[in-house]
Amino acid sequence: MEYRTLGKTGMKVSILSYGASPLGGVFDPADPEEGIRAVHYAIDHGINYFDVAPMYGVTLAEKRLGVALKGKRDKVFLATKCGRYDVDKFDFSYNGILTSIDESLQRLQTDYVDVYQLHDIEFVDREQVLNEAVPAALKVKEQGKARFFGITGLPVRYLAAIAREVEVDTVLSWAHYNLLEDEINDELVPMSKEKGFGLINASPLLQRILSDSPIPEWHRSPQEVKDVQPQLIALCEEYGVNVGDVANRYAIDHPDIATTIVGMSKFKNIERNIKVLDFKIPDGLLEKVMEICNPVKNRMWFEGRPDNNIPKPDSERSV
Repeated sequence: MEYRTLGKTGMKVSILSYGASPLGGVFDPADPEEGIRAVHYAIDHGINYFDVAPMYGVTLAEKRLGVALKGKRDKVFLATKCGRYDVDKFDFSYNGILTSIDESLQRLQTDYVDVYQLHDIEFVDREQVLNEAVPAALKVKEQGKARFFGITGLPVRYLAAIAREVEVDTVLSWAHYNLLEDEINDELVPMSKEKGFGLINASPLLQRILSDSPIPEWHRSPQEVKDVQPQLIALCEEYGVNVGDVANRYAIDHPDIATTIVGMSKFKNIERNIKVLDFKIPDGLLEKVMEICNPVKNRMWFEGRPDNNIPKPDSERSV
């Protein structure tokens, strides 16, 4: 396992981190006992950063992770979130954030988390984020219930805009660094170096497009992006490798991203993801992968409030 420093937090985190959303059955039904085995296997093989949220499984993922970490809490850095509690349930109020941390700590069976994150900030009013949620998260730090504070979301330029105004410790950007997306590099990577916050990537498989698993019906990528999946699967098979392994290896190799979160609860998945750490992309394959991906690169959908979705400037768009 390789470790990188998570910005100014000073925490040395594993380049591959454990996304606990599948513990809550977010994608498929999850066996609690298998999930515990997967968590323990991850820790035993050097993964030390665990990311969860009340939203995942509507608190189920936090509860199950809390059980799995019993007796092992001191071996990991633990991150959870607040503000979003279901697909359409949000509470970024000052009191809501303060209440949420206590509920999360109870479910996680711990008295503090290492990173406390405002979850999907693009879905609520910017002024509420700045004037209520951020002060509440800072209060949580002051109370000793969290060591560090961060923000998460999908619209990468909105994350950058908020990070310019607020002294955050971490920024979690999902789906913006993988074989089909690289817009994390435009603002967040240079800003992380300038301001010193830790940069976290998630969804390196772009919600299964970059894998050999069926793409969920609810996936919001344009059809032309989804259509690359069978082409990538076939190409990687020619080289005797799995497209998901190539995608994960590519993502964790970014030198300026401290850690990449991969969701896992099934034991076979954690075993496979650990093996990616010793996997090398065959010579010549990445160039051919990019030939397939580049024509549809950065065709990202938007989520949240329209006023929080900052488009790429026309001057920077490819012709």
